[in-house]
Amino acid sequence: MQWLSNWRRERILRRSTLDAGTWQAVLDRYPFTRVLTRDERARLRERVILFLHEKSIVGAGGLEVRDEMRMCIAAQACMLILNLDLDYYRGWVEVIVYPDEFVAEYDYVDEDGIAHHVQAPMTGESWLEGPVILSWADAELRGGDQGYNVVIHEFAHKIDMLNGDANGFPPLHPGMDRAAWPRAFGAAYEDFRGRVARGEPSTIDAYAAEHPAEFFAVLSEAFFETPAAVLAEYGEVYRHLAAFYRQDPAARLSRQPLRAGGAT
Repeated sequence: MQWLSNWRRERILRRSTLDAGTWQAVLDRYPFTRVLTRDERARLRERVILFLHEKSIVGAGGLEVRDEMRMCIAAQACMLILNLDLDYYRGWVEVIVYPDEFVAEYDYVDEDGIAHHVQAPMTGESWLEGPVILSWADAELRGGDQGYNVVIHEFAHKIDMLNGDANGFPPLHPGMDRAAWPRAFGAAYEDFRGRVARGEPSTIDAYAAEHPAEFFAVLSEAFFETPAAVLAEYGEVYRHLAAFYRQDPAARLSRQPLRAGGAT
């Protein structure tokens, strides 16, 4: 039934009313979208139209979500699947956006069987087969030297969860070495944990040392925001991410950025 899915998507694209001026403003916001080629921009626009058709982006905590905000979130989320397929975001339908940090409240039982109740401020959260939750104060950030991007982080978790609970091992493409991935990421994760414990400097967010799933999500953020840093510190991990996302942001960002207001 792939023909039916393709026909449906083409129909959605033909009927799109995505505002060209707003879309150009969104492209101009982020370093990783400003340097896209004409073909890549066209492909990202298609991904965003389909994403916004299939996903509901709603405000919480009194936040009114405007069209430009929806496009900003969708554009960042769709950078991960620019050369993949929207099916990587299958099985859930909602993005919930708070004005700022929100409080997550949950219970869990630790390894010793002791129950815990947790209330913690968060900037983003992804639920297995459930919504993505974001802080708009963080989602609207325009990149920086630290490689922080809460949208890319949470949507990397969503891709990771296609195999079940997030563990830093997303479903690999045919032909990718299933033994090489955990070997490279496992070694890099243990090395990074040691560096953080010793207080050694790194351009990669220390939160990556919390769990293999967080290592994958944080390295995905940096892969798009500060790819040269990932390439310099963990080149093998960079090459695996490039093969998985089918993109080379380090090479892309080394090009001269397109001027604001350029062709879309």
